Amino acid sequence: MPPPDADTLPLHTATEADARLRGTAPSQGPDDAAAWRLEAVFVALALVGLVGGLVAEWQDWTAASWALYAVAYVFGGWFGLRAGLAALRNLTADIDLLMILAALGALAIGAPFEGAMLLFLFSLSNVLQNVAIGRSRRAIGALMELRPDAARVERDGTWVEVPVEQVAIGDVFRVLPGDRVPLDGVIVSGRSEVDQASLTGESVPVGKAEGDEVFGGTTLGGGALDVRVTKTAADSAIARVITMVEDAQAQKADTQRLIDRFEQPYALAVIGMTLAAIALPLVLWGDPFRPTFYRAMTLMVAASPCALVISTPAAVLSAIAAAARSGVLFKGGVTVEEAARVRAVAFDKTGTLTAGETRLTDAVALGGGGADALVALAAAVQARSEHHLARATVRDAEARGQSVAEAEHFVAVAGRGVEGTVAGRTVRIGNPAFFADRDVACLGDALTEVERLRAQARTAVVVTEAGPDGERAVGVLAFADVLRPSAREVVAQLKALGIEHVAMLTGDTAEVGAAMAAEAGVDAVYADLLPEAKVALIRDLEARWGGVAMVGDGVNDAPALAAATLGIAMGGAGTDVALETADVVLMADDLGKIPYLLRLSRRTRRTLAVNIAISLGAIVVMVVTILGVGLALPLAVVGHEGSTVLVSLNGLRLLGARD
Repeated sequence: MPPPDADTLPLHTATEADARLRGTAPSQGPDDAAAWRLEAVFVALALVGLVGGLVAEWQDWTAASWALYAVAYVFGGWFGLRAGLAALRNLTADIDLLMILAALGALAIGAPFEGAMLLFLFSLSNVLQNVAIGRSRRAIGALMELRPDAARVERDGTWVEVPVEQVAIGDVFRVLPGDRVPLDGVIVSGRSEVDQASLTGESVPVGKAEGDEVFGGTTLGGGALDVRVTKTAADSAIARVITMVEDAQAQKADTQRLIDRFEQPYALAVIGMTLAAIALPLVLWGDPFRPTFYRAMTLMVAASPCALVISTPAAVLSAIAAAARSGVLFKGGVTVEEAARVRAVAFDKTGTLTAGETRLTDAVALGGGGADALVALAAAVQARSEHHLARATVRDAEARGQSVAEAEHFVAVAGRGVEGTVAGRTVRIGNPAFFADRDVACLGDALTEVERLRAQARTAVVVTEAGPDGERAVGVLAFADVLRPSAREVVAQLKALGIEHVAMLTGDTAEVGAAMAAEAGVDAVYADLLPEAKVALIRDLEARWGGVAMVGDGVNDAPALAAATLGIAMGGAGTDVALETADVVLMADDLGKIPYLLRLSRRTRRTLAVNIAISLGAIVVMVVTILGVGLALPLAVVGHEGSTVLVSLNGLRLLGARD
């Protein structure tokens, strides 16, 4: 199935996307890979100073121990000090400032080891957080590696390799077995299976032949293909995927926004609490300065919300990366959380629950001939017609392995049918009105079949054959936009997930909608809907059920996609407007990804709840323990940084959430 058109969303150039994802763009800042490596080196030097200072202290080498602790302070606190000073210049306070103040406080009371350990563990946890989030980003950035840097292009009758940026629309490139396709295009010759898992998440290779589309980043099987370029490197599907996911990473989830707003006032509150913990015992109760100050520094460390701040991005970015690898594109962290609220799902019918393509569903032969013979006869006449029913007949004949020979003396009668000569006999195909003035044997039997098939919401036509002995009805053909093979199973899976209401929305008549709804197993069908009526219905469903997901593909679905709690667009069949409006894109038009994305979003929400509980729980336990039994500063440091590392690793587990 084709992924969405690269023209449908705002797009950075492939070079810009590549640079940002590989950490080479200037805007990358602290996420830059080189900065991470430098910080890791500083952490290692801080550890050397910490251990060396402790050994020197045990040996009573006072000068050496202080010198080594100084090394730990400098390298362990370097990045935190820079961030804390930047916060002060902006008249704000953050966690880095808290850690620097706590370490300096430990030094002031003659506890350099505790301060050095705090700075070491704090800088170590920062590196681990960056690794966790960076791994999520690299999982998506690796998509850029799927696109070859060069393409084998025909130039003046010979095949030469040129950079993909120099390949223009209309050029023809050749891909050999096992190679990756460099650019999007249409096959002009050759046949091969293509592994599209890297782009669409499809689990099995897809057969491709002349006239089919192929996409950059996919891998050929056993055949070679010549492909005409339809999109430049900057506009390819793979570049668009990168941009969509990158934009998703830039959006913060609701939980993250709350925590961001919470960080500064919380940091100020911790500083205020620390000052109060120093001043009140000294002024009111006359407690000794050293133990009072030590307890206050321990409280500052324990109450710092490092784990809380990192809990959301570690989980949300991992979920976005896992979904992208499975062919589901979330457009933001907010979307990941919104999907967990869904309790009702509304499907558009045509092109969403159905294949969006007219197909021959029934071939009823009258008399001695079989269905294959009837289809071959009809296809011979309809091969010269451009009508969508005619094309469906020809496709079905080819699928049955029959060769289609064009009829002679072809005539089309607008609004009624077609006729032509096959093997010396006149064959007519049309609706009942086409035969109203003709003397046709067995026409009554044929019309009975027409009525039966129409009751099943199918379009039915009569096939007759005329010779010297008169005209006779030889069969009836019925057509419909058939249900996607996976539709009924997906509806069942949604109900098993606890979705309380599954509806189908359509602009077709109630009869057509009811027949398709019964086949799909949905709870309700809403027919004869204009776009504004779909929006009103979505709002009504939200009022009744809460979160509603709308799944669609057409221009007329775009308003409903925008109005729904979660808009889901079909990536291959979807129009530009639908893809632009939706919150989630299914790259392979696979409805089976909908239960997956709902399960992933719910798992992400559970992970966020666990992370927040761990973060707040650790703070509460340590503060109570400090005030109750005098928890030592080294233990508070271990508890604080340990909870930070724990929530980072817990969020990283979502990277393995596959369909």
